[in-house]
Amino acid sequence: MTDEKKSADLEARSDSSEEVQAQTSECEIEAGEVVEEELVEGAPVRRKGIYLLPNALTTASLFSGFYAIVSAANGVFDNAAVAIFVSMILDGLDGRVARMTNTQSKFGEEYDSLADMVAFGVAPGLVAFFWSLNGLGKVGWAITFIYVAGAALRLARFNVQIGSVDKKYFVGLPSPAAAACVAGLVWCFHLFEPASWLTLLTIVVVGGTGVMMVSNVLYRSFKDLDMRGRVPFAAILLVVLIFVVIALDPATVLFTAFLIYALSGPVRALFRKKPRRNADASA
Repeated sequence: MTDEKKSADLEARSDSSEEVQAQTSECEIEAGEVVEEELVEGAPVRRKGIYLLPNALTTASLFSGFYAIVSAANGVFDNAAVAIFVSMILDGLDGRVARMTNTQSKFGEEYDSLADMVAFGVAPGLVAFFWSLNGLGKVGWAITFIYVAGAALRLARFNVQIGSVDKKYFVGLPSPAAAACVAGLVWCFHLFEPASWLTLLTIVVVGGTGVMMVSNVLYRSFKDLDMRGRVPFAAILLVVLIFVVIALDPATVLFTAFLIYALSGPVRALFRKKPRRNADASA
């Protein structure tokens, strides 16, 4: 019986190796095709191709970020800022659409991260540089690089911390929020004449958000909010009011809102530490 089991195991292994070789050779034949391994009922299954809908939204977000860079290079800074906000909307949709349609994939995650680097890292940095910081010489591009490097490090850390941190909070300022602060600043003041106070404000916002992205300060993610549950009728009136306020002056409202969110993390961290110090002093 032992010899029969061994021979059966050897045959099973040879069959599985032949299947793997066949799949590998098939993948080599179709050069350039994306092949991902997924678990279906506990068994690994290789699937070819990518999901169109979520990756199309990611591509649209990437295009908006690229358009922001081109617009800023041509001096159309209001369009550049708006394009970054459009990227934020599309970035929020692609993940949700993938989860709703059950079309998540490793390729989509990697592609989304690369698109975020362009839309929320490179694009806001270059928009701010072309708008205000390019007149500072080396200091200008150094501040810009702090922001771009902060976005890259923030995205890399976020990718490796998925599943290991509390979903209620982000560690460090999220890159879309940092991009919104920079884009909102440019959108609000793009018609102003160049001035020293405006350049100083740009340095503080661009450099500050770049540093906050790589900090250990916690920010609310709002992922614990139940969007599917029933709410009082007055809640929809509040949504209408929010849209009306944004429509009155979108640049000022959005810049103020995201700036408050960026400051909420450090303020919250200070208030959390105060009770501990008072308790130590009383002890």
